[in-house]
Amino acid sequence: MSDNAVPEAFPDRDLTFSDADFQRIRKLIGRRAGIVLADYKRDMVYSRIGRRVRERGLTSFGDYLAALERRPRSSEWEAFTNALTTNLTAFFREAHHFDLLADHLGGRRGPVRVWSAGASTGEEPYSITMVLTETLGESADTQVLATDIDTEALERARCGIYPVEQLRRQLDERRTRRFFLKGAGRRAGFARIRPEVAARVRFESLNLIAPEWPLAQRFDAIFCRNVMIYFDKATQARILERFAPLLKPDGLLFVGHSESFSHISNHFRLRGQTVYTLA
Repeated sequence: MSDNAVPEAFPDRDLTFSDADFQRIRKLIGRRAGIVLADYKRDMVYSRIGRRVRERGLTSFGDYLAALERRPRSSEWEAFTNALTTNLTAFFREAHHFDLLADHLGGRRGPVRVWSAGASTGEEPYSITMVLTETLGESADTQVLATDIDTEALERARCGIYPVEQLRRQLDERRTRRFFLKGAGRRAGFARIRPEVAARVRFESLNLIAPEWPLAQRFDAIFCRNVMIYFDKATQARILERFAPLLKPDGLLFVGHSESFSHISNHFRLRGQTVYTLA
C-alpha cells in the first residue's frame, strides 16, 4: 500500500486502521514481546487494540501508535502488550503431562520447584500445585513459580477465583472439594482456590525475551506450553538455550501439543509426547 493510497483498510468500521498501522503494530509487539502476528490476525488486532484507541479518546490507530512511541515508559505499553496476548487455558489441560509429572516426582524428598512459564489466568500453575500436593503430601516443600507477560491475566490468577461451572467441566468433584472454597451470597456461582494452595504459587511478571530473567534456582520441571508458537524459530532456540541451565539434570520440559523443538535445539531430547529432557 503506497503512502498516497486511501489509509482506511476497513471502511465499515469506526476507527481508521490501515495496512501500515497493522505492520507497525507487528513490529512493535515483536520488539516488545517477541510475538509474531500473522496476517490473519488483522481482525483480532483491530478488535483488541481498537478498545485501547477508543479508551484514549482517539479515532485512528495511527494517532494511538504515535502517542505510544512518544512515551517509551508509558504504562500504556503494558496495556498494549496485554491486549495482544492470548490466554487460552484450562485446569489439567493436556492431562497426560500431569500424570507424567506425578510419576516423575513420586517419592521425591527435599524441595521440589516447578516453573509455569506462561501462567495466564492461573489454571496451569494451580493444576501443578494440586498434583504436587496429591503426590508428595501437604507437608512437602513444594513451590510453583508462575510467570506471564500479561499483567491483567496474572492479577486474575492471584485472585484465584473461577466460575463453579468451569470447575465442573474441568475438575472432578474430589479435587474441587479438596482445593477450592465455594462462594455464597454475592459470590454464589464462584469458587476460590484455598489459601494454603495459593500460598504454594508465586506469581511474577516476566517477559521471556527480556535480556535477563531474575531466576537463580533450578527447577524439577518447566511448563512452557503453547507459548513458543507465538515466536519465530530463532527466538524459540534462544529461549530453549536459556531454559537448559535452569533445569535440574533429570528435569522435564513440558511443551504444547503443537510444538516440536527436536530440530531447533541441541540442548533437549524428546522423552515422550511433547515432553523433553536435557540432552
